[in-house]
Amino acid sequence: MPVALVPANSPASTSDVELDLYHEFHGVDRGLPVLNIGGSGGDLRRTFPDRHPFNKHFTVLSFDQRGLGRSGRPDGDYTMAHYADDAAALIEHAGWERCHVVGTSFGGMVALNLAVRHPRLIDRLVLACTSPGGAHPSFPLHTLRDMDPDEAFETRMRINDTRWDPDADEPTPGLGAYYDIMVAQARATPDPEVLAGLVKQIDARAGHDVEAELASIAHEALVCAGRFDGTAPLANADMLTAEMPNARFAVFDGGHLFMLQDRSAYPAMIDFLHHGHREPTPAPAD
Repeated sequence: MPVALVPANSPASTSDVELDLYHEFHGVDRGLPVLNIGGSGGDLRRTFPDRHPFNKHFTVLSFDQRGLGRSGRPDGDYTMAHYADDAAALIEHAGWERCHVVGTSFGGMVALNLAVRHPRLIDRLVLACTSPGGAHPSFPLHTLRDMDPDEAFETRMRINDTRWDPDADEPTPGLGAYYDIMVAQARATPDPEVLAGLVKQIDARAGHDVEAELASIAHEALVCAGRFDGTAPLANADMLTAEMPNARFAVFDGGHLFMLQDRSAYPAMIDFLHHGHREPTPAPAD
């Protein structure tokens, strides 16, 4: 459902203009609250939040970010601060004092900015296939605009998973039927309204940089990465883990869509959100 929100009350708030943010609640009634922040170009009509694995365990709030899906399309340029403040306003609208936050790809960048700007709203933090920016950016998606369509397609496929081989029986290992959907999305030209919001999002993404603030993000955090991710390389996730004081690193067998390729990924995230960092169970004494 859409709701008109005023960005969160903060000395650094980006705006006091109301914004319609389309959002949906799914999952367990009165469960632990989780804000799920999706990636570039996300639209709940295509990402099916009603089917998310988190729904069996948590109360999950998903939303279309400004300029996309069924949310409002404010005039002017967007910044990472705008996206973070939108997420903060949505948490407060939900009546949550704080919640777990899961950010995937661009959503992870939003989550990092949310943690810097509104730390009191976050309990535990899951960062999936994302980057801090600065000297450790994700692949610059804005450069795809100037490429030949075939070159842009090949680049998209290869950064999604560095093992991509178009001549193989399984061009991207582990994606199954989703591979055909991904190809169709990579080949498609969005309609002008969708493209306008996506361009603003990708331009904001190009300015993402929280590298200097990572040490101040003290939340328990699980940083998740795909071993073959060319969009958000392992080195970036490793750097996030090293600089955030209460973060740990989990590597999965896949690329930028490792959650679909490695069946252990979602259970690991769910366990972390339920229990946080846990020491390994000691082996029984002889």
